[in-house]
Amino acid sequence: MRIFKFGGASVKDADGIKNVFDVLQKVGHDDVLIVISAMGKTTNALEIVIKNYFEKSNEFNASLQEVRKYHNQILLDLFENEDHDVFFTVNSHFADLEYFLRSNKSPNYNFVYDQVISFGEIVSTTIVSHYFNEKGLKNNWIDVRNFIKTNATYRDAEVDWEQTQKLISKGIKKKALNITQGFLGSDENNFTTTLGREGSDYTAAIFAYCLSAESVTIWKDVPGVMNADPRYFENAILLNQISYREAIELAFYGATVIHPKTLQPLQKKEIPLYVKSFINPLLPGTSVSKGADLDPKTSCFIIKKNQLLISLSSIDFSFIMEENISEIFALFHQFKMKVSLIQNSAISFSVCIEDKFGNFNDLKAILAKKFKVSYNENVSLYTIRHFTKEAAEMVEKDKEVLLRQLSRETMQVVTKE
Repeated sequence: MRIFKFGGASVKDADGIKNVFDVLQKVGHDDVLIVISAMGKTTNALEIVIKNYFEKSNEFNASLQEVRKYHNQILLDLFENEDHDVFFTVNSHFADLEYFLRSNKSPNYNFVYDQVISFGEIVSTTIVSHYFNEKGLKNNWIDVRNFIKTNATYRDAEVDWEQTQKLISKGIKKKALNITQGFLGSDENNFTTTLGREGSDYTAAIFAYCLSAESVTIWKDVPGVMNADPRYFENAILLNQISYREAIELAFYGATVIHPKTLQPLQKKEIPLYVKSFINPLLPGTSVSKGADLDPKTSCFIIKKNQLLISLSSIDFSFIMEENISEIFALFHQFKMKVSLIQNSAISFSVCIEDKFGNFNDLKAILAKKFKVSYNENVSLYTIRHFTKEAAEMVEKDKEVLLRQLSRETMQVVTKE
């Protein structure tokens, strides 16, 4: 089987969905499983719904209806007959969402988040599946929550591989076109869980691993993996080939083209990953597989914005030892802080972290009891793989450098713009 993943940008409107259909006509659709994200910016829109729900905002109903209206317009653009089954099915999904929001008693934000946010993927795949059927491309619509089982860590769930493997091996029709949702799973009580933002790539890798797939293709609005984000760097170039090891390094440092968890299951079975353009689907794109680390061999630039640079020093000028560092990292884990850079001296310890869940103030209050805490908010972390002097100078130009760290292959710089 081949596994295809189409992100939100590829299905953001009726023309996008028609284009996905055309892509399948060009590259083939036999023995294919397609993983599809929520349409356009639906996940962001549902996050506003959740925020308004918890804040008991007057704008709650309006924000929910905006999501419904957006999908309804796509339906009207795709289907001439408003009596088509798809209208009823999509309406029933939104009725389920509204029922949950009316009846929910849980105050747990992360739990509610996963139950609500999942409707983006459920609705998008429903629309795409019905459209393909309408066009004569028969397919199986699959609820991914019946196949990918996880623990109950809402918003960042861990996969139960043994159970997931059994369900996928037994339940997926290999000689068919299958359509399912990215990003989602379910826990042992069948409540919806999510695999972390941008987790649809990971979903594709999970299916590929469990089905021993021929390949995974991530379809994007770029020609492949670039050596830098074109939004921030001029003259970005296409990478033709990346080894698994190099891709894992790039993902670890924050390259957004490939989700960090995606590569590990693929590497285990040496399943190649292709990143291709849904605008020009016959171009070769980028291959992530066994082979050369990087082709062409060039510096790769990664930027992570809105980071926190925290410096901790001992109040009594004593050394910061392993015991202190262990305690600090236990707190980072407890408060779900993603650590991107570490630097320490005898009496100080600096980290660049991402406060994805907004827990920094609570963490800071605990750290301040034992350490002097200094920090800079909204800093940028630049990582240069295979750096050169010229690459370093380009990144640091006209910026205030707060921290710099070098290893053989990698340079990291924290800057204040």
